[in-house]
Amino acid sequence: MRDEHRWLRRLTVLGAGLLLLLLGTTAPASAHAALRQTDPADGTVLRTAPRQVTLTFTESVGLLTDSLRVYDPQNRRVRTGEADHAAGRSDTVRVRLPAKLGTGTYTVAWRVVSADSHPVSGALTFSVGKRTATATSVLPDRAENRATTSLYNIARYLAYLAVALLLGPAAFVAYCRPPRPAHLRTPVVAAWGTLFASTIALFLLRAPYEEGTAPTTAFALSSLSRTTTTRPGELLLTRLALLLLAGACALAVRRWRRGIPRRAALATAAVLSVALALTWAASEHASAGLQVPVAITSATLHLLAMAAWLGGLTALLLTLRRTAPVPAALPARTVTRFSRLAFASVTVLVVTGVYQSWRGLGSWQALSDTTYGRILLAKLAAVTLLLAAASRSRRWTTRLASLPTARERDRVPEPAGGPPLPPDPAPSPAPSPDAHHLRRWVLAEMGVGIVVLVLTTLLTSTLPGRAAAEAADSGTATTGIQAASVTTIPFDVGTPGGHGKVQITLDAGRVGTNSVQAVVYGPDGGLSAVPELRITFTLPAQRIGPLDTRVTDRGGYWAADAFNVPIPGTWTMKVTVRVSEVDQVTVAKTVRVVR
Repeated sequence: MRDEHRWLRRLTVLGAGLLLLLLGTTAPASAHAALRQTDPADGTVLRTAPRQVTLTFTESVGLLTDSLRVYDPQNRRVRTGEADHAAGRSDTVRVRLPAKLGTGTYTVAWRVVSADSHPVSGALTFSVGKRTATATSVLPDRAENRATTSLYNIARYLAYLAVALLLGPAAFVAYCRPPRPAHLRTPVVAAWGTLFASTIALFLLRAPYEEGTAPTTAFALSSLSRTTTTRPGELLLTRLALLLLAGACALAVRRWRRGIPRRAALATAAVLSVALALTWAASEHASAGLQVPVAITSATLHLLAMAAWLGGLTALLLTLRRTAPVPAALPARTVTRFSRLAFASVTVLVVTGVYQSWRGLGSWQALSDTTYGRILLAKLAAVTLLLAAASRSRRWTTRLASLPTARERDRVPEPAGGPPLPPDPAPSPAPSPDAHHLRRWVLAEMGVGIVVLVLTTLLTSTLPGRAAAEAADSGTATTGIQAASVTTIPFDVGTPGGHGKVQITLDAGRVGTNSVQAVVYGPDGGLSAVPELRITFTLPAQRIGPLDTRVTDRGGYWAADAFNVPIPGTWTMKVTVRVSEVDQVTVAKTVRVVR
């Protein structure tokens, strides 16, 4: 018993550690709607001002307050119309611009909610007449709030864990029929309370999570009212209602146990379980993309199978602990039925998992080239270990099922010629090594199951490989942030007023033909005219260069329309700035160029 308590403590520490490491300290989650196309295209120079800005995504998106905001070259907010969807296009967002826009570079900051409930944000630029320096940088009021994202992800993980520990023991009791299952009542009630509390937390944090604001804004009346009108908010409220209904049904069964038919109780529990699982499936990856009805069905079955397996393991472990040191007190039918339940759950998990992996990846290459694929590989490795542990558990389950029951063990044969002898009034059998080994392997199975659960939670908050490929094929960065490489290099020629910085844009920052634009800022931060500017690129690792960009003065900025970067790598960019007839300086910085 002492060993089992120690293993349980270690398992708890493992789960808490993984939770804090993978959820509490992660970067903001990648969203699932990728930017497919923009009009105007990112980084383009237009002769005349556009009448509107249009963004097209890989899936339908929802709008937030100020989903699209436009800033002029001086970082002043441009007054625009209200953002809306294009006619009949839920995947296309647009905002009307003023009739007249001045010359210069404008920045468009956007933030929307993808169809699978995750927010996505980014920025793009376009220029009217010519490119100019822009004071717009990172917009802090629309950036991800790490505290909100971490709290939201922790609540999601707890909800996944709680639903497994709620539905799994219920399935274990209904199908495996352990004797006197009262010991499972406390963990089930705790799981119900955890799921209810985590769902409330998700509802409160929903608006700050979408808007990228601090957790302190969760209780704002405007945030709560908005969440109640969104699909994720409606599903969370539905989950709360189902939990209250399930609690009321459980109390009714406990009070009027003999008056409620068993089949009716089981049918009600099954319907509530499926409905509860649907509140996840209808708001995650399955709710967007291709084959949505099939995907939602698959995701629902996947969640139910996971709950039956992981929660059933917990119930089996608690039952084994309760019957120790008399493992034969656990009927053979209970362990054999759980073995069948676990096998069926594993089969469903494998089938639905393969389908969901195919749907999310889209290609074999995405396994190694995308974050989604790499997390999926880690999950597959963990599932392999889980199957190995399950195989060992099944072996010891079979051996334990072959043990005689307590009644058979205590039965004393009738002696010849006399009345039967009474059973031993105080039997004290030794613990079974089979039960000891089974408990060990069930603990190992649960430990790996927690790892799988954490990786599953991360997968649900990561851009699927198929969506990343769609965005890449369209030539748009998956994050929606401009693909151009922008580098700022300070310089100082050592004379009064002879310092400043050069902002250089390499568009698109990839192998092949690029455009180069450079803007020089003076010591006061304003634009500065210099008599000469030269920019070269060298690749020391391949002994290539220097390659001269041949930028020319375009009246306020320097540019070259076509500069060829032959191969990818870390290039050294050298900038020579001459501020007078005799004063000049050369500064350098590395730039990463990809394929």
